[in-house]
Amino acid sequence: MSDSNGATGGKPDVAALRADIKQTRAELGETVQALAAKADVKARAKEQVELTKQKAKAQVHDATGKVREVAAAAVGAASEKVRSATAQAGDKVALAGDKVKESGALDKVKESGVLEKAQEARVQVRRDPFPFAAVLAAGVALVGIILIVRGRRQ
Repeated sequence: MSDSNGATGGKPDVAALRADIKQTRAELGETVQALAAKADVKARAKEQVELTKQKAKAQVHDATGKVREVAAAAVGAASEKVRSATAQAGDKVALAGDKVKESGALDKVKESGVLEKAQEARVQVRRDPFPFAAVLAAGVALVGIILIVRGRRQ
């Protein structure tokens, strides 16, 4: 070694050299660990898989919330349409019943018992339109889910 390498005077003492070597080894060890972490493809792939899983779970959660909102809105709209259609059907049935009574054909219908059955059906639909509304809402929800799943595949 020469004196132009930055030393200030005579030869450095052994303790200082050992401390410098120890520090250099520590820095070199940290550098080697950092390079090993970058070179560890398997560990990096696992990290990427975990990140992708978390993103997918978040997207599924968001999509589920959106489907629920859309389904709830569809159920509300369907229920209202069912109520309206039920009311209209009831009115038309009542009007038709009045026309049958006026035409004189009522006696024949009374003998067969059809009139009572039709009136019972009308009353039952007016009292409980829920089964039809539930089936309609389930269909709308199913269509919404299918559309969302197909959209994610593309």
